[in-house]
Amino acid sequence: MAPVPPGIRLLVSFDRDQWYRALTFTLTFLLYTSFHLSRKPISIVKSELHKNCSAASEVAVMASSSSQQPSLPSLHTEVDCSWKPFDKSNYKQLLGAMDYSFLCAYAVGMYLSGIIGERLPIRLYLTVGMLASGLFTCLFGLGYVYDIHNLSFYIFVQVANGLVQTTGWPSVVTCIGNWFGKGRRGLIMGLWNSHTSVGNILGSLIAGYWVSSNWGLSFIVPGFIIIAMGVVCFLFLIEREYSLIIVESGISPSWNGVNGHAEVYLQYKDSKNQSCDTELLLPRDSVRIPMQPVVVVKSESEPSAISFMGALRIPGVVEFSLCLLFAKLVSYTFLFWLPLYITKAAHLDAKKAGDLSTLFDVGGIVGGVLAGVISDKLGKRATTCAVMLLLAAPTLYGFSMISEFGLGPTIGMLLVCGGLVNGPYALITTAVSADLGTHKSLKGNARALSTVTAIIDGTGSVGAALGPLLAGLLSAGGWDRVFYMLMTADFLALLVRPLTSMNSQH
Repeated sequence: MAPVPPGIRLLVSFDRDQWYRALTFTLTFLLYTSFHLSRKPISIVKSELHKNCSAASEVAVMASSSSQQPSLPSLHTEVDCSWKPFDKSNYKQLLGAMDYSFLCAYAVGMYLSGIIGERLPIRLYLTVGMLASGLFTCLFGLGYVYDIHNLSFYIFVQVANGLVQTTGWPSVVTCIGNWFGKGRRGLIMGLWNSHTSVGNILGSLIAGYWVSSNWGLSFIVPGFIIIAMGVVCFLFLIEREYSLIIVESGISPSWNGVNGHAEVYLQYKDSKNQSCDTELLLPRDSVRIPMQPVVVVKSESEPSAISFMGALRIPGVVEFSLCLLFAKLVSYTFLFWLPLYITKAAHLDAKKAGDLSTLFDVGGIVGGVLAGVISDKLGKRATTCAVMLLLAAPTLYGFSMISEFGLGPTIGMLLVCGGLVNGPYALITTAVSADLGTHKSLKGNARALSTVTAIIDGTGSVGAALGPLLAGLLSAGGWDRVFYMLMTADFLALLVRPLTSMNSQH
């Protein structure tokens, strides 16, 4: 008999429960990658919506002066070169208003999203959100296709997209928290949370590919990607690792399932190794299947979803929410304004600036994983966040200085800034949120996870809305003011840290 290949031996060495964990990890990673992939194009397209067309104007002037005919007013002005209504001198404020529209709607919607998500099937809730988000992302790109220059159209699309994208974060964090325990949560979620940076990188590359030729496709392609992932979510997402209660015989036809699902899950003992397999029996009403004593997925006393005020009373929720407000302000300012800053500071075109900005997210991946590993080893989430925030502030100042000295130093500082800025942000939104959502004060009620996650990320999203808006206002007086604002936000996040260390177990 031929020997079994080593790869097959490796595959069969994992039990079904481990395969389901791997599937949930990978699938939720890809789902939220597509969310961030669809958010990134606006930052890449900004430099195309408002161009520096002085060179084109000079060419037009030279052509008209060399002509033998009487000179006419040039039509190739800066107004024509940019995309209306972003061709005016207050274009930074208009671009900032678009960011603010999305992020403000996202922040408000997030508080409601967690509460709604606790009461609906997560798979369906997330699927609807992804399909709607893909639709609105494509709609923004269609503004280019149909030559739309109405600011209210783009503001409406941003607000609507911000609202529907709130379905994503509480849903995926709840799923991953349901499947993975606290043992190595920092490391696992540090690796898992790299989906934000991976999504930003892919979004930058996809949007940058079309930004100069047809910026509408910079939105339409990511829109179709998130729609496709929504279909995948509907087909494959497993919401939680269900608790099992042993019953001696039969299946109650009146049982309505878990989370509104009418399917019946059975589990039976393997006669050889006493391991458990899970099987879905369909249909349960018309077909009668003889079985040995079975295990039915059921809960005798399903815990009720926690209230908003009840979640706020969990020790550490308010403090970490405030800390995330300032940390996310810094992170999202970079997310929405870094490509434009690189375009102006390094005098690069939109595509090169977008590609270079991905290094910030590469550093963010390393920073998120490092923060998770360190917090697991020390058992101190708040201390880990505090050290990284303390180092981030002077690093931001260094980046504002060094970015003027060439490409090499800029690349190095982008990587370091990305790690120190995104490290605390990643740790709070994942491992800390999951810890607090399963806090011992809840006495085993796991249905608080989505609401706690929404409160923390919703408060952080207030900072995410303020950051790009302030950047748009302050950058009119020089980019130095933007960096001073970012450093101030880091110090304010650090000031919240003593409260978090006193009131949190981590």
